[in-house]
Amino acid sequence: QVQLVESGGGLVQTGGSLRLSCAGSIGTFSTYTMGWFRQAPGKEREFVAAISWRGSITSYADSVKGRFTISRQNTKNSVYLQMNSLKPEDTAVYYCAARKFAAVTTPQYDYWGQGTQVTVSS
Repeated sequence: QVQLVESGGGLVQTGGSLRLSCAGSIGTFSTYTMGWFRQAPGKEREFVAAISWRGSITSYADSVKGRFTISRQNTKNSVYLQMNSLKPEDTAVYYCAARKFAAVTTPQYDYWGQGTQVTVSS
């Protein structure tokens, strides 16, 4: 049974930081490209960042470049999103997702977590 569980969300002030984690029960975790997405109220879900299965290639949305960092630790079946210099427009539910051996630019993911809420106050 595939399971992705996000954690680390919360309430933070503008300019603050949060680190999201996603733990995967997904077979061979190290064969999956992992992505982070977010969905704000009334908006469509959007791509945030992705990391290749070996961790050597990353991709970011323009809106988070230079502020967010995606990383993974395959020995712990985990992927992380370090978010710095947070802005109110970063407020959203953040989801992690997985797809086996995919390019970091893939628009399609096969497995999704339940999401974690991030709220940035102004």
